[in-house]
Amino acid sequence: MRVDKNNYYLDIAEATLERSTCARRAFGAVIVNNDEIISTGYNGAPRGRKNCTDLGYCMREKLEIPRGERYEMCRSVHAEQNAIISAARKDVIGSTLYLVGKEVSTGEYVKNAMPCMFCKRFIINAGIKKIVVRNTKEEYTEVDVNNFIENDDSLEGVFGY
Repeated sequence: MRVDKNNYYLDIAEATLERSTCARRAFGAVIVNNDEIISTGYNGAPRGRKNCTDLGYCMREKLEIPRGERYEMCRSVHAEQNAIISAARKDVIGSTLYLVGKEVSTGEYVKNAMPCMFCKRFIINAGIKKIVVRNTKEEYTEVDVNNFIENDDSLEGVFGY
């Protein structure tokens, strides 16, 4: 049986996360426009800096920082950000971003995965229109980026997910 398009691109994002150097959660992202892959990205330290996997620890984990909080303490550039950085904006306008995350310790898909507050800002400004996030090998959630604009979580003062 032929895989549907969303799961096809999610499978590619999942393959991309295998390059992640985060000791906590591995993410892979693929930006697709008009059925053409524009760019890919995975989470890891900025070029030239040591990765968490090289250091042997995650600073956020060491400091017991909860998920979704204090991203300035994270060494990684997120998968979504790396995919956006690697693409020309003119090619990204109106596109779909496919996102897959796995827990490094268990290999399980990240539950309720969603771009962080910073990544939402990148996504909005890049002109991406839709996000597809993998929940299980076959199930996914689609998010209209307009929801990030209309429901501005940066005004709520709530931490985490």
